[in-house]
Amino acid sequence: MEKQKLFNFSRRHKVPCGVFSCRYSSFCLLPFWLLYSHLSASVNHESNFVGGMNENLACAQTKTGGYMAYSYKGAISFGLVYIPITLSTCIKENDIGFNMIDKKTMSRIKYKKTCVDCNEKEVKNENIVKGYQYEKDKYVIFDDKDFEKIKSPKDKNITIERFVNLNEVDPIYFDKSYYVSPTGADKAFLVLLSAMEKQKKAGIAKTVLGTKETVILIRADQGNMIVNTLFFYDEVQVAPAYKKATVTKQELELAKTLINQMSGKFEPENYKDEYSEKVRRAIKSKISGNKIITSHDEPAPAKVINIMEALKKSLKENKTTKTPSKSKKAAN
Repeated sequence: MEKQKLFNFSRRHKVPCGVFSCRYSSFCLLPFWLLYSHLSASVNHESNFVGGMNENLACAQTKTGGYMAYSYKGAISFGLVYIPITLSTCIKENDIGFNMIDKKTMSRIKYKKTCVDCNEKEVKNENIVKGYQYEKDKYVIFDDKDFEKIKSPKDKNITIERFVNLNEVDPIYFDKSYYVSPTGADKAFLVLLSAMEKQKKAGIAKTVLGTKETVILIRADQGNMIVNTLFFYDEVQVAPAYKKATVTKQELELAKTLINQMSGKFEPENYKDEYSEKVRRAIKSKISGNKIITSHDEPAPAKVINIMEALKKSLKENKTTKTPSKSKKAAN
């Protein structure tokens, strides 16, 4: 029964050989160790971050009947406190999947893994291993057991090294987000969560995920504990140089006024993926045998020639669009 559920899950979400698409690029594939975990939960001081193709995808049935993949089973520790936890992804996949096909035969395009020195003979997954090239055409082979031997006990858990003010962490370092759920030591979990929330602190930790050491930020958010994987300092590139023009006081004041007029609360529920909706409508239209109608929702923005004129015009237009809502509020 469990195997059938996992099979259906992998088919529904198109999970091939332990990889998963993510929202940050067209075909961004998360490493398999972020998605596969043991179904049998053994609570000990070793994490079950998966590094092999033969592991099972751990799923929890949600209230809506769907399945949420556990990315990690391990523990968070700080001082002498040890909290067994699981991580599950915060982001669900909403991308529209397109297959690549031959336009003449309408047949699916498949990619085969072939051996360069074997007359392009196809190689099965079970015969593919990881190799590091140390000289031309010379490799050393690594398997999952080799990587596990390298890890220390500290590498297998999320060990908090220090706490920092959450507002001091530049968002540029944020990579992926995961919900943290306790699988034991519930009180210790709530103590840590409540303390971080009240003090507006976040824990900084390092752990090895698969074959890569990762910096982790642990924070509280509206009663939930969130883990964010962070980029290392040397992974963040320096901003490209650009020519800096001289800004007048009047231009700055106009820009500040426009920003103030357009300011409001961040309400994420108000932002929908309108382009994907257009694509879905176009798909339905094509299925029905109709042509795609060219979209003319809004005119293209005009090129800025004079910044002062553009700011003044923007202020005027923004004020006009806001007037009805203000008068309605006054009438109430």
